[in-house]
Amino acid sequence: MSLNKQDIASVVSKFGKSEKDTGASEVQVALLTEKINQLTEHCKTFKKDKSGQRGLLMLVSQRRKMLKYIQKTDLEKYRNLIKQLGLRK
Repeated sequence: MSLNKQDIASVVSKFGKSEKDTGASEVQVALLTEKINQLTEHCKTFKKDKSGQRGLLMLVSQRRKMLKYIQKTDLEKYRNLIKQLGLRK
């Protein structure tokens, strides 16, 4: 359920300030979103995988905490990130 190097590099180049900027909170939220999307598809296929469902819930709560931090620090950055990732409808 992990991301490969090409997926990580594409997300970092899209959301980071440089190619090695993996520590930025926007990049971390984008990487978590990619992992969540992959794990969601896995959980749809394997409905009895309870440990996968637990992992999914933990990733979602981690992403929610990071989004809350971004919202407190820079509201405009938060709005742009939400729009780019398509999280809110």
